[in-house]
Amino acid sequence: MAGTCKEKPGEGPLAGLKVLDLARFVAGPYCAMILGDMGAEVIKVESGAGDSLRHYPPDLGGTSLNFHVMNRSKRGLSLDLRNPEGQAVLKALVAEADVLVENFVPGTMEKMDCGWEALSAINPRLVMARISGFGQDGPYASRPCFDSAAQAMSGLMDLTGPADGPPVLMGVFVCDHVAGLYSTVGILAALQARERTGRGQVVDISLLESGASLLMTAIPNQILNGVTATRNGARGRTVAPSNAFECGDGGWVLILCGGDDMFERFLKAAGRLELLEDPRFATNSARVANLAATEAVVQAWTAQHSASEVEEILGRAGVPSARIATVADVVENPQLRHRGFIVEIDQGGGAVLPMQGPVTRLSDTPVAPRSP
Repeated sequence: MAGTCKEKPGEGPLAGLKVLDLARFVAGPYCAMILGDMGAEVIKVESGAGDSLRHYPPDLGGTSLNFHVMNRSKRGLSLDLRNPEGQAVLKALVAEADVLVENFVPGTMEKMDCGWEALSAINPRLVMARISGFGQDGPYASRPCFDSAAQAMSGLMDLTGPADGPPVLMGVFVCDHVAGLYSTVGILAALQARERTGRGQVVDISLLESGASLLMTAIPNQILNGVTATRNGARGRTVAPSNAFECGDGGWVLILCGGDDMFERFLKAAGRLELLEDPRFATNSARVANLAATEAVVQAWTAQHSASEVEEILGRAGVPSARIATVADVVENPQLRHRGFIVEIDQGGGAVLPMQGPVTRLSDTPVAPRSP
């Protein structure tokens, strides 16, 4: 592994910032983890039996790998937040905090006398990130929600999968992760606003809106033109060829020709330049109209080569393409290794945990995991 956990607490762009992480599962802890990687002092506050993510497989030393990955760069504290004494300790921590992250069902914090009004009265500079399934208000606000439900309700699930098959969940918690990212952006914006106003504010993020925000032109196209986007497998919606093609060794390569010049480069690499004289392939609109014939040309060529050969040939030709990687391929990816994307976290006692590192790169104030 190219990257290691060498940074020390107190370093990084958010050094000096104090964050209370009351969140559970994925979206909130992911947000607080990013802040911790950026140098903030993050205290994860768990109540009762602790974060339920501790018990989700796969397991490492009696604790879920999910929990380890989502909660690096933090310290831990156990409080009974349904007890007045625990609430008093939390309020004492809030008095010195910059940010609080929570993802309870709306109204839960208020029932514990720890809602926004109560906490902002203690610390007017507090930024409170409130992550929930549907937001802090509205007809669905009190509903519980997990990533899969957000994928279903946001339209993402209906757009995922083969055209002739059922809706499919994405292979990762995409709504949770996007909500965590939006929460981080919102917190940083609120902290910047605090520099001008001296006051904190609420950052209100919902899983449903986070998922629906990824629909791109599907929403305006629905409203303006009445066109409902549908599942399309791996095939692109507006250009051709743009699909996953099987290779001679059974591997698959995603090939995308986003313009006529790219298709010409593909034909040159494939030794089929004569097809430029065929009106079916002369323009992108023609190729879209003759999709089956276009894809047949590409498939006939990829079937003659291994996936690695296709990727190499098209890479030299300047045609966007990528071999469809398994996770086993990803951890060996030379580009990711060169960039030090996979880091090693010293768990203590000789245990080392490899995991994906921070994506954000800053030239002067490094972003890196600070602790297990």
